[in-house]
Amino acid sequence: MKAEMYRARKGMSTRTFAGQPDETAIVDNDGIYDPECESNGKFKAKQCNGTDVCWCVNSAGVRRTDKGDQNLKCEKLVETYWVRLQLTHKQGPTVTKDKLKTAIATELNKRYQMNPSLVKDVQYDPDTRMIVVDVNKEKGDRTYDLSTMAYYMEKDVKVLPLFTDQSRRFTPSVDGQNLEMEKIIVYYVDEEPPSLRARSPRLFVHLILLFQCFLHF
Repeated sequence: MKAEMYRARKGMSTRTFAGQPDETAIVDNDGIYDPECESNGKFKAKQCNGTDVCWCVNSAGVRRTDKGDQNLKCEKLVETYWVRLQLTHKQGPTVTKDKLKTAIATELNKRYQMNPSLVKDVQYDPDTRMIVVDVNKEKGDRTYDLSTMAYYMEKDVKVLPLFTDQSRRFTPSVDGQNLEMEKIIVYYVDEEPPSLRARSPRLFVHLILLFQCFLHF
């Protein structure tokens, strides 16, 4: 994100598709901002985007509190331990749930070095071509960074890959045929619940999902 903001200030493309800004690339309500980072590259818990308005973020850089002023306290960076990926694939081969789970786990490992065992569940609706993938690790585990994986994957599906080789994207292979994705929504579940007051239907639904996820575990 820091690199994208640098490119934006230089008048270079950031999140674009076919040379035009892609509105769908903005996932959270605040969109892309210029983050403050630790020396190891992680987000600082408190973000202000160069203004007097500040908020607390999770390890994915997504806001998890209401906005406040410079006196806002963010005690620590809360880790995202569960990522739910809602995908829609293009018209293609007929697939089954079991084969789809194996294909997605294999591709996550191949493209993002993610342990396949972290893919806990895959739900599939063939009529809408919608795939829901739950990737989660144990609370307290810092071996894998789910947030970074989701960030790269989102760019793979929505706009342009961040990898040097942009000739391919996230394309699981099912029975030797590539399954291309056309839509993605990423939901982040943190080790601690957020403290946001929902002000929009979309955010309200997001908070309900997070609450359900905590109840599930």
